[in-house]
Amino acid sequence: MHRASKPAANDASIDVATGLLYAATQVLSPHWDQRSAGAGLDLIVVHGISLPAGQFGGPWIDRLFCGDLPARAHPSFAELASLRVSAHVLVRRDGAMRQYVPFGARAWHAGRSSWRGRSACNDFSVGIELEGTDQAPYADAQYAALAALIAALCAAYPSLGVDRIAGHSEVAPGRKSDPGASFDWARLRALLQPSAR
Repeated sequence: MHRASKPAANDASIDVATGLLYAATQVLSPHWDQRSAGAGLDLIVVHGISLPAGQFGGPWIDRLFCGDLPARAHPSFAELASLRVSAHVLVRRDGAMRQYVPFGARAWHAGRSSWRGRSACNDFSVGIELEGTDQAPYADAQYAALAALIAALCAAYPSLGVDRIAGHSEVAPGRKSDPGASFDWARLRALLQPSAR
């Protein structure tokens, strides 16, 4: 697992040449590939994750996305340890951000999915994980960080917009439920209004 320090603390901008978010700690995952030619960026997918389920903090999300989750560390990890999954960014409970895959590359976050009649959402989306569960409220700091990240993505990639955000449950209905009923979409939309920034 390669770790690099933050390039510039509290800078919510993105280096388009590298696809890296300045405010994030880089924990680069091997689970990514190149986007299909001409795929573009058209969607932001919001996820929720906790490892073990319902527990926050610890190294386990990093280790899952970097392919070295120890199967014996927790009973629930046995079926997860062999997965090859990733996201572009994780937003921790305190709002700290960790980036696993540059935005220009394809992270493996949505699985079998479709949005507005277009399948294989990984091809054209950014995957953002929020540390949380479907039942527990997300933290204030997470909403602030998520709104800043979405604003930075929209500024860096003009094909994205606040009308191009979906939950994992929307792109994989019946298969996924995150970020869940506990996620306050109205609050996020209010934070994304120009007057709120």
